Amino acid sequence: MNLWQAVVLGIVQGLTEFLPVSSSAHLILVPHVLGWQDQGLSFDVAAHLGTFLAVLLYFRRDLVALLGGSFRAARGSQATSDREAARLFWILALGTIPIAVVGFLARHWVETQARNALLIACTSIGFGLLLGIADRFATRSRSLADVTATDGWMVGFLQALAVVPGVSRSGITMTTGLFRGLDREAAARFSFLLFIPASCLVAAKHALDLAGGKVAAGELLPMAIGFVMAFASGILVIGWLLGWLRRRSLAVFAIYRILLGGAILLFWWQGGLG
Repeated sequence: MNLWQAVVLGIVQGLTEFLPVSSSAHLILVPHVLGWQDQGLSFDVAAHLGTFLAVLLYFRRDLVALLGGSFRAARGSQATSDREAARLFWILALGTIPIAVVGFLARHWVETQARNALLIACTSIGFGLLLGIADRFATRSRSLADVTATDGWMVGFLQALAVVPGVSRSGITMTTGLFRGLDREAAARFSFLLFIPASCLVAAKHALDLAGGKVAAGELLPMAIGFVMAFASGILVIGWLLGWLRRRSLAVFAIYRILLGGAILLFWWQGGLG
């Protein structure tokens, strides 16, 4: 891939990772639409690492408070803030287990057969409808402080579906959070925090791939550019989305997903997509 493609795809990753529209679907479809060769999973993961750094930087204060409070609670602190931090830490850990297991078991299928336009169309429409239903009919009466272990397990369990392109990790976690009664901002914040341990697993796998020499030297510069562009655009999108959800609904994203899925089906029917 050339450097211009790396710039475009890095921005696509940053714009779509945190919006409930599926970054993996867009990274697969954009090359199809523009007539580019598929960039491969190595570039996708490098761009994913850029958005991982973005969420770490954006939520750095939350993470320091979470880890510090959890450590103090483990040392015997009875402070309410420390006990709450420890509770949320273990809820996030619990919610990460399903995607770790499913990601390991399904890794070969994801790298090969899952990068399929028809599958992406169906998941975009189906999970877009679920997002719209949750946003319209859920009670949205609970904050992040009200998240329970059951919430963490259910959101984490369904997050595991995000290994399928088109499902959208942020989309399915926000949808589940809304169905569990979280308000829109709380569902988004919990989704972003749950993104961090899940991304640590992806980062660890990618580090092993690099150490094992599985990435060609010619791919490193495009991967670096994708990483930087994904980081820059991702950190802007996080702040924008949280501000949006304080005042507006997720309906626009549900509609976008349904229209996107419909357009993909049309192109697929006409033989334009494999």
